This record gives sequence, C-alpha cells and structure tokens, in this order.
Amino acid sequence: MRRVALIPARLGATRFPRKLLAPLGGKTVIRRTFEAVRDTALFDDVRVVTDADEIQAEIERAGGVAVRSSRQHESGTDRIAEVVERMEADLVVNVQGDEPFTRREPLERLLAAFDGEEGRAVGVASLVQALRDPAQVRDPNFVKVALDARGNALFFSRAPIPHVRDPSANPPFWEHVGVYAFRREALLAFARLPAGPLERAEKVECLRFLEHGIRMRMVETDYLGVEIDTPADLERAERLLAERARGAGETRGPAAGADGARPT
Repeated sequence: MRRVALIPARLGATRFPRKLLAPLGGKTVIRRTFEAVRDTALFDDVRVVTDADEIQAEIERAGGVAVRSSRQHESGTDRIAEVVERMEADLVVNVQGDEPFTRREPLERLLAAFDGEEGRAVGVASLVQALRDPAQVRDPNFVKVALDARGNALFFSRAPIPHVRDPSANPPFWEHVGVYAFRREALLAFARLPAGPLERAEKVECLRFLEHGIRMRMVETDYLGVEIDTPADLERAERLLAERARGAGETRGPAAGADGARPT
C-alpha cells in the first residue's frame, strides 16, 4: 500500500497572512512542518502543495519537493486532491502547513485506523485530543468535535460543543487536530462535493463529509502541539520549543545542540 503525505501550504491566510514563512525557532513554520513529517519515515513520498513561489523555494532549500496547485481552492483538502489526481497513492495523509509539532506516533495511530476488517470500512480518519482548558473550549480558533460511542465524528464547530446545561454530566471536550488520512477514492470524492452551508458558516472543511452523510473516524492522540493560526499561537509555539529545548538539554547534556529543539 503506497502511503504519501501532502502538506497544503497557502501563503495568504486570512487570520495570519504569510504565517507559513514566519520564523519559529530559527526556521520557518512551513519548513518545520515539512521536516517533522519527513522525519517520521512513515511515507513513500512527502510533498508540499502550494500556490506561492516563496514557499516552493523554501521547501526546495530544505531538500524537499514542492508542487504547485493551479486553481483557487476552498480548503487545503481540495488543494491536495488536485495533486492526487495525477499521483499514485493508496492512502493520503494531509498535514496542514501550520502543524510544526507533527510527530510519528499520532500519524502511526491514524494510519492504523485503516487496518484490519473494521478498517476496510474507513474512508477518512482524523485526529482529536482532549481539550481541558475552558478558555480554549470557548476560543473559536480551536475547532471542537463531538464523537459517537465508536469514535466517529457527530459534528464539528468553533463553538463549544456540547453545550453544558447539566454540569454533573461532565462531558469530554475534544479538539480536532488538522491532520487527515484518506483512501485515495475518498479524497477525490471529497473534492467533487459542493461545500454546504455548515462548512461555509463555520469555515471547517471536514463538515463537508458530514453534510453529505460520509462518516469520519476520529483517532485520539496526545498531540500536545500548537497549530499556528494567529500571532498568539506563534508565541505559544516559541515557548513550547524553548521548553522542549531545555528538556533536551537536561536529559542529553550540552552535546544535544540546537537539534534538541526540533519536533520529531
């Protein structure tokens, strides 16, 4: 089974323009994301899919491959679907370009959702992590997801879901992590579907699956990273890198050097 990772990278983000070229610990956000995905060694091919010369040049300086998408797209998933039409792939993992803390273990768990008898019925899967900070539950930059008893997505929203009318119920809150895995045919089918009113209202692309009756399997992880959506997120990411660098220095000693700060 041929597994490829594609990283959609649009330069003109609405909330934080040019965020992918913002410096993060001495490297750009997009370079850190690309290197983190490549270094998992899980994929037969890793490529960045972009609309910008600057991002393409940055990835090529990092020794990677960047391919150009030729059309405007409503989402990163639409962007990678254009490229998959002319690639050989069985499973496609979509890691958003603003995910510099991507690690091997969550991606392994995500790919495992397609294994075995039960996995044959899975066309698309994605990651979730527990959300415990009430401020983040209220923050619309954190996309929340409600799950059924088997771990399938019921709904995604930037609003807190569920609404807690009865505090004694103590429901879990889940954050959707912007990493997806698709069977090739499911990805191409997604790109042919029109965006519905829920997706357009929330600006959450995975609502397109639910609006068209397509089930999404969610895989729990302890991702513990930072998605770079705003300048405040970039500051949080810098602090996290610094914490990890200090931790690496304590466990490895001075010989660890700057690489101790790199996400793996």
